[in-house]
Amino acid sequence: MSDQVRIIDVGPRDGLQNEKLPIPTDVKLRFIQALADAGLNEIEATSFVSPKWVPQLGDAAELWPHLPSSPLFSALVPNAKGLERAIVVGVKRIAVFTAASDAFTRKNINMSVEESLEAFRAVIEEFRAQVPGGWVRGYVSTAFECPFAGLVAPSAVREVSMKLLEMGVDDISIGDTIGVAGPSEVHSLTNTLLEVIPIEKFAYHFHDTHGTAVANVSKALELGIRAFDSSAGGLGGCPYAPGATGNLATEDLVYLLNREGFRHGVALDRLATASLEILKLFGRSPYSKGQLAQLSASGTFPT
Repeated sequence: MSDQVRIIDVGPRDGLQNEKLPIPTDVKLRFIQALADAGLNEIEATSFVSPKWVPQLGDAAELWPHLPSSPLFSALVPNAKGLERAIVVGVKRIAVFTAASDAFTRKNINMSVEESLEAFRAVIEEFRAQVPGGWVRGYVSTAFECPFAGLVAPSAVREVSMKLLEMGVDDISIGDTIGVAGPSEVHSLTNTLLEVIPIEKFAYHFHDTHGTAVANVSKALELGIRAFDSSAGGLGGCPYAPGATGNLATEDLVYLLNREGFRHGVALDRLATASLEILKLFGRSPYSKGQLAQLSASGTFPT
């Protein structure tokens, strides 16, 4: 097994989408630049969702042209209209979003899982036609439990993942959307999904609602998974998932990887300060353990 781990920081999109206080575009750009300066190679920068539904990300078309030339940036596109807006500003890497629970997709995008997959099939085909060499990620949310329908069977996640693979996605991110899973569940689901998902296309997206995200990463690493979504400062939550608190903090993930001897290219000292401006705007103190420890060690606590 490789000791190289991909970290996909979703803070600028998933970390901010649920926040009510508007964040100016220039502040978002400084946040993204700070993440890039910390060594993150993959960043999900925004979503081309309707500003009516997620006002915080209504500046996607304004933000995108001002992103630095590197690292690799992606954007969530919820539908054909969002894709059209994304292509106009030159987006080359997109993500589409479905779930393993009908109840969740109906609350989120007013479709069944099957209807969402058919809609995204058309989005992916159009993207491939207009952006040769483009890259597509498929999100599968509520992979362990749905806030509306309860526990989700691994077989349901497997079926959705297979359909995304048939559409030709380059990457599948499996989400514990409300942050309830434990390591034994991660073990069971991973074994089921590795029957159909090539391990190089497999990523996990853990939330830390009950403090189990790092334990779940550790179990996934043990099983050979080498790609994880996270959010600097632990920012985030899902507007359509009651009780979904912040994402796995990138600082906590990086600390674990450092201690376990994995390579990732991210400088923890720089990462620990990347979200401070955003947190200050929200009137919050840092709360990720990895961030707090690093700030304490370096004497850079915010005032």
